[in-house]
Amino acid sequence: MENPLPAATKPHELIIEAGRSEQQYWRDLWHFRELFYILAWRDIVVRYKQTVIGIAWAVIRPFVTVVVFTLVFNRIAKLEAPAGVPYALFVSAAMMPWQFFASALSEASGSLLNNSSLISKIYFPRLIVPAGSVITSLVDFLITLVMLALLMLWYGFLPDWRVLTLPLFMLLAFLAAFGAGLLLCALNVKYRDFRYVVPFIVQFGVYLSPVGFSSEKVPAYLRWLYDLNPMVGVIEGFRWACLRGAVPLEARSIACSVLVTALMCLLGVWYFRRTERTFADVI
Repeated sequence: MENPLPAATKPHELIIEAGRSEQQYWRDLWHFRELFYILAWRDIVVRYKQTVIGIAWAVIRPFVTVVVFTLVFNRIAKLEAPAGVPYALFVSAAMMPWQFFASALSEASGSLLNNSSLISKIYFPRLIVPAGSVITSLVDFLITLVMLALLMLWYGFLPDWRVLTLPLFMLLAFLAAFGAGLLLCALNVKYRDFRYVVPFIVQFGVYLSPVGFSSEKVPAYLRWLYDLNPMVGVIEGFRWACLRGAVPLEARSIACSVLVTALMCLLGVWYFRRTERTFADVI
């Protein structure tokens, strides 16, 4: 009679059970956390690989945009910032969250297609891929905050206690980008037309958000529709937090941003999970 194998040498038993992946999905996200770190770090390294000035592009791009907006809206269109606030700071406090949202949306929407070879070969929770893309854009955003801090020092415009609320508006911007990115990246796998929709959103969205102007310029009869843009509340919150309350914080705009962002996250997660099982087949 053969002796049984010692406990230490028993082969690992793999059980494939119908429906198990759905039940264990959220636990799998934690088990695959190292893959999340690897993909996020890879995206950060690849973004500025073989560039002359490297990560400095994260500061140069928003800085140039702020200069252009200052020339066009302030010098030519004669739009003014609230009394006592330099117009460059007024635009910078809005451009930072918008650049993060635009970058995260673009990266997340194409993240599944960019990792098609990985998705078609092995199993892992696909939610990791767009989430890693948003985290990558968040790193760039944290770098651009340094530029905003330097501008404040240049103009001698230091923030007050309101700056402590900035992480709350950062979280709101992150969730808005994550929810919309999940929905668009899932749609992009099945309908490749959406690769052309995202640049359109990014290009025209900046003019539909209060970046170069104040929300007070929007007619009252359009404000309820305008506030459905989740970035309106985020941008107003950033200005309120960074500019010592010089820009008023409207509860309606914040409430609309929170509500629309929550709905986008729920819709994004629901549609992503619904279509995730077909990604490997159609990608």
